[in-house]
Amino acid sequence: MSFTIVEQAPARLNRSELAVPGSRPELFDKAASGGADVVFLDLEDAVAPDDKPQARKNVIEAINDIDWGSKTLSVRINGLDTHYMYRDIVDVIEQTGDRLDLIMIPKVGTAADVYAVDMLVTQCEDAKGRTKRIGFEMIIETALGMANVDEIAGASKRNESLHFGVADYAASTKARTTVIGGPNPLYGVLTDIDGDKPRDYHWGDMWHYAIARMVVAARANGLRPIDGPFGDFKDPDGFRAQANRASVLGCEGKWAIHPSQIDIANEVNSPSEAEVDKAKRILEAMDKAQKEGQGAVSLDGRLIDIASIKQAEVMVRKAEQIAGAA
Repeated sequence: MSFTIVEQAPARLNRSELAVPGSRPELFDKAASGGADVVFLDLEDAVAPDDKPQARKNVIEAINDIDWGSKTLSVRINGLDTHYMYRDIVDVIEQTGDRLDLIMIPKVGTAADVYAVDMLVTQCEDAKGRTKRIGFEMIIETALGMANVDEIAGASKRNESLHFGVADYAASTKARTTVIGGPNPLYGVLTDIDGDKPRDYHWGDMWHYAIARMVVAARANGLRPIDGPFGDFKDPDGFRAQANRASVLGCEGKWAIHPSQIDIANEVNSPSEAEVDKAKRILEAMDKAQKEGQGAVSLDGRLIDIASIKQAEVMVRKAEQIAGAA
């Protein structure tokens, strides 16, 4: 273990994160009573320019008046390159109480972007006398942001999570796709020629590098990596497949742009009963081995050692966190 100890962000349950347009207040109560771990009220992409002032008022009213239960509540502000951003922060913080948990910063390109938002949020909190510090969610959705992802992840003590914004990232990198998430038939590998045998074509995941890169930056700074949207909400199988790929790479949650995606995201990002039982058996076996002076032991025909304890502890803690939120 390095002498540098990574400080972990607050341990929030973040399996599913529901996006709710600030211009659609009729959706707020359903979002509050739904199954998403996190709800973010959107003032950015989902709101037309002419509707942004009213959407901001809607969001402020919703934070103050709706019972959000134990959900983590976030607001996605407008980008730093717009004149809406400062008013989003000032009005939302100064006109609400302590119920707001997070601010989502879109299209983060440099550490200075995070610093700028941190400065403004800090001033508003001080002026308001808030007792609970607002955390930051940051969307990595441009080539600039991905190039600076390490510095962004460590730019503020408020940082809690990194999110992969696949649509804007595709536009920024000029990727040959018009879909939001999921595979592309042109991104694949053709097997080599082997006599007269037919050659197979295997699809790949064109987002593998971007998500894996973001996961490393997030985990190296104690943050939660979260996969972003999957646009075709009528394709639950495709959503599940993308969520599984991101989860395998280390993401602990995924966006839901439609309520139908929430349960799938929760399921994919929750350890199964069998996985938790095995993790507990690993901890029991290693506890026994250590008492007997052994550094490693065999379980179900496989070697387990000290590193296995860390993996099992992560699994058990996640199950306990989910059970506590039920």
